[in-house]
Amino acid sequence: MTASSPRRVRVRAPELVGKGGWLNTGDQQYTLADLRGRIVVLDFWTFCCINCLHVLDELRELERRHSDTVVVIGVHSPKFVHEAEHTAVVDAVERYGVEHPVLDDPELATWKQYAVRAWPTLVVIDPEGYVVAQHAGEGHVHAIERLVTELEAEHGAKGTLRRGDGPYVAPEPEPTTLRFPGKALVLPSGNFLVSDTTRHQLVELEPDGETVVRRIGSGARGFEDGAADTATFSEPQGLALLDEGSVVVADTVNHALRRLDLATGEVTTLAGTGRQWWQGSPTAGPAREIDLSSPWDVAVFGDKVWIAMAGVHQLWAYDPGDSTVAVTAGTTNEGLVDGPGAEAWFAQPSGLAATADRLWLADSETSALRWVDLDGVVHTAVGTGLFDFGHRDGVAEQALFQHPLGVTALPDGSVAVSDTYNHALRRYDPATGEVTTLATDLREPSDAVLVGDDIVVVESARHRLTRLRLPEAAVRVESVAHRTQRAATEVAPGKLQLDVIFQAPAGQKLDTRYPSTRLLVSSTPPELLLAGEGADTDLSRTLELNPEIEEGVLHVSAMAASCDDDPSNEYPACHVHQQDWGVPVRLSVEGTDRLPLVLAGMDAQTP
Repeated sequence: MTASSPRRVRVRAPELVGKGGWLNTGDQQYTLADLRGRIVVLDFWTFCCINCLHVLDELRELERRHSDTVVVIGVHSPKFVHEAEHTAVVDAVERYGVEHPVLDDPELATWKQYAVRAWPTLVVIDPEGYVVAQHAGEGHVHAIERLVTELEAEHGAKGTLRRGDGPYVAPEPEPTTLRFPGKALVLPSGNFLVSDTTRHQLVELEPDGETVVRRIGSGARGFEDGAADTATFSEPQGLALLDEGSVVVADTVNHALRRLDLATGEVTTLAGTGRQWWQGSPTAGPAREIDLSSPWDVAVFGDKVWIAMAGVHQLWAYDPGDSTVAVTAGTTNEGLVDGPGAEAWFAQPSGLAATADRLWLADSETSALRWVDLDGVVHTAVGTGLFDFGHRDGVAEQALFQHPLGVTALPDGSVAVSDTYNHALRRYDPATGEVTTLATDLREPSDAVLVGDDIVVVESARHRLTRLRLPEAAVRVESVAHRTQRAATEVAPGKLQLDVIFQAPAGQKLDTRYPSTRLLVSSTPPELLLAGEGADTDLSRTLELNPEIEEGVLHVSAMAASCDDDPSNEYPACHVHQQDWGVPVRLSVEGTDRLPLVLAGMDAQTP
């Protein structure tokens, strides 16, 4: 197992380069030399990635506590074509409340210089400009804080630490009625209820979709129940009628479900603890006692509230009858696998719509439209996997979406898909198996609701609801197809040594009380792997690659746990570190026979 105690390896940090330039700096451009004397944490992220959004939230407290010594810099490194657009990055920085400088790197120049392989990846640079740590995935901020404290002491003593204000400059707020709204719901009164995500509120609008009736939530980020003007949310998204007098709200960043009483405006918590679910946490039980993970949408299907649990690539359900929650589908592995719910794989399910016999879902990271039948079996209507996306109409087997976030059931049995990164409203008809385009020139549509013969679209990046007449004819759109643009790793056919690097943080040791490590390997296409697929506890494994397959993707999921290394503490604090990688590979006789993936620490075999 490639796991060891920490040691300090210093590698000179490459320069920060990004064609899109800098955001949140008041138009100031920065180099590493400008940041010398500060502890720099690079956060390689992309705004489609739920794990990246989790890390943004993890970093907030670190930034607050070490504001005079630490500079966090987001290096935006796109997966989807839309994410390479500069205006989309500007929007995302505001949408998710990013309060540190961001370098827009649409061509992945800095990503390549730092040999990053996964979103998110955190790199720590010391005050003298050396890389001293790298971490992939979530759950590492406690380790980084320990390292920061060490670096503060070390470089304070050497005189190489420079304290002071950081380079962050807040952008001017925009006076719009809504700010990056997420989802919408038609209330029994005919009014709309909209999740005003960036402002941490719900907004009730009159049927015109513009006039504000009331706001629910103080507007401050928080997790407090209470009256409409004092309750707090954190980036709420999905909405569903629980009954005629109440709405269930997916309070995404609070990892909770909330209930809104429509008559009084009172907000209470239905499910979740406010803590994020991690591997090993309970997956069923009393709703207020179970951790959730970034619930993105909700829909009533059967007698339960189904939850698109984007943070763990699963579907869960809340039972209002006995106030319990439980997993209903998904293994937590990220990908596209159909079948019985317990065996299915999802990738950030983000939109739900229920009919009498189907629960439709927008599976955003696979750019797929999927559905669950009454027996709990998962099916795919459109979509092929994590790496193929685009805007292509036609038969479902060939059609393409780009990171859809919403789905809406239509009266004729078809569904409308809010095809977010294509700025389009699409339609899938199960009767014909055809995908068409209903409307274009919508800016990041994230949801839509029916009102009579109209469909009202949540144009998230235009901060408004847009009413369209449901068109009878499709719009003709030029067909485009894309694959995720990341350089493939040249690997030799035959045996490939896979090493997941994990070094326990300072003051901690690998948790050895029970199997606390896990490595899961698969491939696309499946024929790429002749040996080495499946799950085990060792973080190193020898794979055998099929020489007849020219290229493919290795899917690697790793987990490790570490605990405080204090023999006198009977109940040491433990932390879970986890990450999923999709590594494009190309087989070549001149390729490498070793693939190192850094979960935490530094690779000892780095040249």
